[in-house]
Amino acid sequence: MGWDWAARSDVLRAAFLLFVLMFLALPLSGLFASGVAWQGAWLSAQDWASIATSLLGGALAMLVILLLGTPLAFYLARHRGRWVMLAEAIVLMPMLMPTLALGILLSVVYGPAAPLGRAFGALGVVLTNTPAAFLLATIYAALPTYVIAARGAIAQVPEDYEELARTLGDPLWKARLRVTLPLAGRGLSAALSLAWVRALGEFGVILIVAYYPAGMPVQLWTDVQDLGLQAVFPLVVVFLLVTLPVPLWLGLKARAA
Repeated sequence: MGWDWAARSDVLRAAFLLFVLMFLALPLSGLFASGVAWQGAWLSAQDWASIATSLLGGALAMLVILLLGTPLAFYLARHRGRWVMLAEAIVLMPMLMPTLALGILLSVVYGPAAPLGRAFGALGVVLTNTPAAFLLATIYAALPTYVIAARGAIAQVPEDYEELARTLGDPLWKARLRVTLPLAGRGLSAALSLAWVRALGEFGVILIVAYYPAGMPVQLWTDVQDLGLQAVFPLVVVFLLVTLPVPLWLGLKARAA
């Protein structure tokens, strides 16, 4: 009997893909195979405070990111040239930079000893270890993610639609508001959800700039240091529930469209 190379190739390919998928899914099994006593598990007062800090700070950061990032995304999507390349490089740098390094640089620029930090301090705004510092660090961590993803969503909408709206009397801003934004809505929603995950999951920048009030990542790190791995699973579950569902749903919805 001859070798059925095509069938064997299909089996090997399926086995390989199954291995990769199992490798990626394996960490989730830790929620069930960790031996944690779920019946006696609970969230401490510090855990609840960190949840509130992350959710409130993340929500405010999303509002600022939406207002600041959408015009910049339009600029990157609709223009060409060296200045656009420079602007995109500036947007990419915080994404490519190690987060601890970014946190240190933010502390140097916005810290109480820096001129900019002193200027904010004179206005009553302290940008180290305060809610304002948490918001600042979150915006720096998540804004580039939104801008890059939003730029891609806007670029997929043909400029001809905007030009058609302008021939009907709409100014550019109104044409983009009425035509481009709705057509790019799904991509912009995905961009914002990615920024949400980035904001809530940020650790390095927050650790340096806004260790207090602690968000969920810093609180998880503190709990691991003080109480051990088994004690942090309730907060881990909450962390996953507030970060994963919306991006997963949007990703699957985009795939099915």
